[in-house]
Amino acid sequence: MEANLLEVQGLVTEFDGLRAVDDVSFGVRPRTITGLIGPNGAGKTTVFNTVAGVCRPTRGAVRFNGEEIQGLPTYRIFRKGLVRTFQIPRPFPEMTVLENLVVVPQGQLGERLWHVWFNRSGVRRQDRAIQDKAHEIIDFLNLRRVADEYAKNLSGGQLKLVEIGRALMSEPQMILLDEPGAGVNPTLLAEIMERIRELHQRGITFLLIEHNMDLVMSLCDPILVMAGGRLLMEGDAASVRSDQRVLDAYLGGGA
Repeated sequence: MEANLLEVQGLVTEFDGLRAVDDVSFGVRPRTITGLIGPNGAGKTTVFNTVAGVCRPTRGAVRFNGEEIQGLPTYRIFRKGLVRTFQIPRPFPEMTVLENLVVVPQGQLGERLWHVWFNRSGVRRQDRAIQDKAHEIIDFLNLRRVADEYAKNLSGGQLKLVEIGRALMSEPQMILLDEPGAGVNPTLLAEIMERIRELHQRGITFLLIEHNMDLVMSLCDPILVMAGGRLLMEGDAASVRSDQRVLDAYLGGGA
């Protein structure tokens, strides 16, 4: 069996003595769409934040491509090909969709004064390549008609697509999707789901948090279920639907 791309082992994360994540272990296989679900307060977002470097774990290990990354700053994790989106999108509001994408790639020559003065042809070539890539992603996400629109003027669903586009500009191996369906109308939700499926077919691995069970059951295999800071079970959609522990966790309101 192929080694896990992401490995979480014995993860514990505490805040002022409160244990938000309690000895959680799981793996994410390459080229899968893995769902992470659970009632409010289950610890899902804390797991996400710990994996992405926003939170430092109290103990335990997070490995990406076999390398321990727990406690690394977010920008270093980003550069390794593990990228996250946010439940509430965080674009630059006064920049257009196109501009929000082209600022993502690291190490742009135009950011360095020496290259601006003495390597103008190199700067132009790189800028063209970045622009071409951004336009390709905009077309893939069906955002062409709003490419020159300021981000602050977009709908919630369009902003979710921009978040995915910004992630794609970094050429990620894996994307952590934080509630891609939250606040999105049904038409754009179907669009987002279709784009995730296509990216999955291209080889990108996903781990997503989501409260929309139709989205999770349709997209994800396997599905991880958390409750009270612990991992309750892992299985496919059919086994999750029928597991009494999952029903009790949701009907009981979680922890």
